[in-house]
Amino acid sequence: MTTVEDVARHRMVERRGIDEAQLTAIAATLAPQLARGGAIHLVGELGAGKTTFARALLASLGVDARIKSPTYSLIESYAAAGLAIHHLDLYRIVDAGELEWLGLADLMVEPYLLLVEWPERAAGALPRPDLIVRLAHADLVRDIALEALSDRAAAWIEPIEAGAEAGQIQ
Repeated sequence: MTTVEDVARHRMVERRGIDEAQLTAIAATLAPQLARGGAIHLVGELGAGKTTFARALLASLGVDARIKSPTYSLIESYAAAGLAIHHLDLYRIVDAGELEWLGLADLMVEPYLLLVEWPERAAGALPRPDLIVRLAHADLVRDIALEALSDRAAAWIEPIEAGAEAGQIQ
């Protein structure tokens, strides 16, 4: 039996050969859908565009502070669009247990938005993502896949899918 949750789990939007402007447009299209918050994992090799996507998303949500990469601090927090937003970069952690000292559990106060780069470094220690954004190099451009793992994330990516079909997002 297929449930709505099962359908959402397999909902994916992919775009190939996008440039930075198109990546930013996808983030800007996603931003208004995040009013209730959630968790987004950003997956890709070094330089694939994870931080670029996160910065574009945060700016589109109305973050007016300088948006810094959390590469060294591990976490940068913002308040915008009625959300407590936490951007994590886990590249430098060695063990998922290191997340405990970040006080992550204390930050998960609704409504929150969690953006996690390198989530595989903390497997099992993070909240289940609503959305996985996979980025990959493709010569001078990038490929992106947005995989919805929850019903709300399936709704988040509908405007991106519709925009691509209408030719607004390549």
